[in-house]
Amino acid sequence: MIQSMTGYGKSVIQLATKKITVEIKSLNSKNLDINARVPSSYREKELTIRKMLASALTRGKVDFNLYVEMTGEETSTQINEVVVNQYMKQLASVVEADQIELLKMAIKMPDALKTTREEIDENEFAEILKAVKEALVAINVYRSDEGEVLKTDFLARVTIIENRLKEVLEIDSQRIANVKERLRTAVNDLHEKVDENRFEQELIYYLEKYDITEEKVRLENHLNYFREAINSDESNGKKLGFITQEIGREINTIGSKSNFAPMQQLVVQMKDELEKIKEQALNVL
Repeated sequence: MIQSMTGYGKSVIQLATKKITVEIKSLNSKNLDINARVPSSYREKELTIRKMLASALTRGKVDFNLYVEMTGEETSTQINEVVVNQYMKQLASVVEADQIELLKMAIKMPDALKTTREEIDENEFAEILKAVKEALVAINVYRSDEGEVLKTDFLARVTIIENRLKEVLEIDSQRIANVKERLRTAVNDLHEKVDENRFEQELIYYLEKYDITEEKVRLENHLNYFREAINSDESNGKKLGFITQEIGREINTIGSKSNFAPMQQLVVQMKDELEKIKEQALNVL
């Protein structure tokens, strides 16, 4: 089952004095790229969170946000009274203002507020990790749902390529007859006597170079392999990318050998569908 690298997960928990919100977003990327925003009070636990994210998400550009909202009466931020009073005295010497105005100005000055660092409560952090796990479950469900959408699109486009290949094979005999006719016309235009046996030998050799039987077999195998890959238990976007390269190689070879406008038109349609598959495959985990 394939998964998309695009996803979103969120979890909210309410503690005694805090509301904790965990939010995870992910987009496609060749490797795992984690951008974590964690409040300074939990900075020492960031590595633990990153390991959880890396284990659960594997690949993608991941944005992790941990928001903390104080809901109780306690706060770790306090007014630095000594510093504020000094600011007010200095401001009073340079501006004429009442105490309220001086306080408004002083409170905006550097170091007017001080934050006391609290030790992390392990029970509280355990609850935070629980919220992270819930958000990871949510984002992986999202990724799986997106993967199902991609799978449906892939299968539809692979079927279109198969149908165009069938049409190619249906007009192949017409193509060979057309090539023979063009060669016969070119020889007749020379107004020279030609050894028919030698001409037939050369014609057979020439037509063998335009035979697409091997490309047809390999292309069918690659398309079946692609189906197997997207129906497998694990999601592997890089593997799908390699298979699409092989599919493209066979389609290009058929195009170079076609030498027949109707067949070339079908090849262009196959290429168009394959490009759409390649673009979507970049988003597969």
